[in-house]
Amino acid sequence: MSDEAAARLTWRRALPVMVLTVACYALTLRVFYPGVMTWDAWYVHGDIAKGEVGDWQSPVMVKVWALIDPLAPGAASMFLLIATLYWLAFAVLALTLARRSRWLGVFALVLALAPPAFEFVGIIWRDVLFAASWLLAATLAYAVALRPRDAWRLAVQALALALLCFGFLLRPNGLFAGPILAAYLVWPARFELRRAALLYVPAGAALVLLVPLVYYALLGARHEHAVQSIFVFDLAGISHFAGANQFPVTWSADENAMLIGPCYKPTDWDNYWTRQPCLFVMKKLEGEKIFGSSALVQTWLRALAAHPLAYLEHRAAVMTNFLVSQNLTMFTADIAHPGGTVFADNAWFTALRSVNDWLTRTPLLRAGTWLLLCALWCALAWRRRATPSGAFVLGACGSAVVYMATFFPAAVAGDFRYALWAVLAGLAGAAVIAVRES
Repeated sequence: MSDEAAARLTWRRALPVMVLTVACYALTLRVFYPGVMTWDAWYVHGDIAKGEVGDWQSPVMVKVWALIDPLAPGAASMFLLIATLYWLAFAVLALTLARRSRWLGVFALVLALAPPAFEFVGIIWRDVLFAASWLLAATLAYAVALRPRDAWRLAVQALALALLCFGFLLRPNGLFAGPILAAYLVWPARFELRRAALLYVPAGAALVLLVPLVYYALLGARHEHAVQSIFVFDLAGISHFAGANQFPVTWSADENAMLIGPCYKPTDWDNYWTRQPCLFVMKKLEGEKIFGSSALVQTWLRALAAHPLAYLEHRAAVMTNFLVSQNLTMFTADIAHPGGTVFADNAWFTALRSVNDWLTRTPLLRAGTWLLLCALWCALAWRRRATPSGAFVLGACGSAVVYMATFFPAAVAGDFRYALWAVLAGLAGAAVIAVRES
């Protein structure tokens, strides 16, 4: 085949992918524009107006949003960023797959329309931005895996590593998953366990140092003690399963009965923060200046040492809820009009919401399904780890498995959005695992 014929073949394979990507992006705008503002996003955007940055959500998201907000004020700017990263990631994957099969390229984009992933593209949560950023990082590395180590490949890999760091700064609980993805980004042609293990600790240490450097030294974020929400939730859970108060305060008899009884739910910690009748917990912890202090950390450590089985029961209940229960999926509340539904006059959004409502009764909207799928892809890819496709699956899906596992000790809620990195990795893995490499 001549070079000219090969070029025509390349365009015949690339053109359907490019056209379908543009169509999918347009569909995303039609369904979601200007984006669904969630409560978390509302607080982040509020920090822009106040000119201050806290670390409860992500200071990086605040600064990025402030930078792009003049382009399309409000929800629209962040929605457009998320949608662009999402479709760029799948487009890069599709074009890479189209080198081998035009149908695999189209298949990858069709998978991107799967409701467990697509229904989140227009909802402004940092989890969506995080998952899209890490997927784009992985697909960029996959695209240049077989190139020689020239300046172009190194530039693409550097961009991929920057996206990894950006995603981590959005979701620091990606600390243990990040080094696995980093090993793939550095060596995308093949996955070798030995060198991935050698990189793991240095990469993890670099990510640990990145948080204080960026959050506090560069961005001047104020400490809001988000990690201590985990301690509060754990102390409440241990109190429930041990049948005795573990907090460093004294409650009334009625409050104590509520604390070890109906206040505890493994679904989330909001019972103690925003909901009656259990607001007395955080009210006292904040009133006595315990929340945010070292006293809470020390109490947490003592409770774990004294009641390890109660802690494990609590954490098992939280993780079980996260993996198998019907949790929050699409956010459809109109926060500007309490009691209302966002985009009520948008038939396209309403149709997608109806699909979501039906799927909530199925395993497709259970986090555990995507954890198992990613684990399955890793098992199937292990024998192909010396190929770019096997390395991609192990890097992306392997990091997703570890990321999901971090929610056992760290989760304070069970929303399905926390599994979105596993969803995207699982969908991308489904396309890549189909590649036949000699």
